[in-house]
Amino acid sequence: MRGQIILSHGSDAGPGATKISTLAAQAGSLGWRTERPDFRADDAAGYTASVAPRVARLRAAAAACDTPPVLVGSSMGAFASALVSLQVPVAALFLIATPPAIPGCPQALELRTGVPTLLIHGWRDELCPVEGVQAFAARHRLPLLLLDDDHRLLTSMDMIVAQFGALLGALA
Repeated sequence: MRGQIILSHGSDAGPGATKISTLAAQAGSLGWRTERPDFRADDAAGYTASVAPRVARLRAAAAACDTPPVLVGSSMGAFASALVSLQVPVAALFLIATPPAIPGCPQALELRTGVPTLLIHGWRDELCPVEGVQAFAARHRLPLLLLDDDHRLLTSMDMIVAQFGALLGALA
């Protein structure tokens, strides 16, 4: 096995969500171990109240890995993955449809510098306007792939899978 990948779903999804399942299958086919925590019980408390429990659960999962894991997240899962990178070593971050902030949450989006990171976002994201993630990427000098898609990015799965494969290949 090449290493561990922890994939975190968005707030209105679960561990079987399309993006997370597709990326987990791809990683498995490339020899990576995957884990998909189920945050739905945390998410039932609402966006703001779910951040701390998600981060705590994801931090514990990452800390339990033999080597620093790759963290993959979509929307709220991306937000939590970035915050966890501040607390435990991670090999890379693959963040999709990332909100720069969660309304009511005192912690804004932040991540550990020096960690290989790719941000993927939709130009037409109706939940997380593109300007916020563009400003975050510019401030941190991070690669940002903008696709002609909405928040779910389902019409862009081929491109997302290709980018994920490229990231995993670079880490192997």
